[in-house]
Amino acid sequence: MPRIQGVPLDTHNPLLRFVFWVVNRRFGQPVEPLQGYARNGSVLAAMTALEIGMERARRLDLRLKQLAELRVAALVGCRFCLDIGSALIAKLGVPAAHVRELNDYETSAAFSPLEKLVLRYADRMTETPVDVGDDLVAMLREHMDEPQLVELTAAIAHENLRARMNHALGYGAAGFSNGAACALPAQRKLPEQESHTLQRVS
Repeated sequence: MPRIQGVPLDTHNPLLRFVFWVVNRRFGQPVEPLQGYARNGSVLAAMTALEIGMERARRLDLRLKQLAELRVAALVGCRFCLDIGSALIAKLGVPAAHVRELNDYETSAAFSPLEKLVLRYADRMTETPVDVGDDLVAMLREHMDEPQLVELTAAIAHENLRARMNHALGYGAAGFSNGAACALPAQRKLPEQESHTLQRVS
């Protein structure tokens, strides 16, 4: 349950009503976190500008980018982001096995070597403290040019912002992925269980 009361959809503010209408039209239903952000106009403006900017960044395969974002949502434990992210990735034609086996991607045969690299990068960027090494970046550069790598990095950082905000403010699943596979929060690992072994992929 949300920890703050969002701005109602029938607000008297015409600009907010328009924003809510546009988002509702795109996703087919209201996006509750947006109503929460709207409690602070400057925050809403900043989040909207970032969303628009990231939407226009299309150098990287969108499936790879959204797969990385979904992994971040699982690591953070944001059920709203997992719900909507699973629905968005299904619309791109990503197999349901990718969603179901997301948290076991290292041992799953469903993921390509490049997808595993991207997910590993999302893992390392989402750790606290961040633990991205030169070896992992070098492997990614074998498959991506610099603009693509910057876009992937920005997408992972953006999802960390979005997922952590939504999780902290108490936004849960909203039914976006009903009838389709939905990714689950990742199980937290104890420090002694974590492995940072990298394997080169072809």
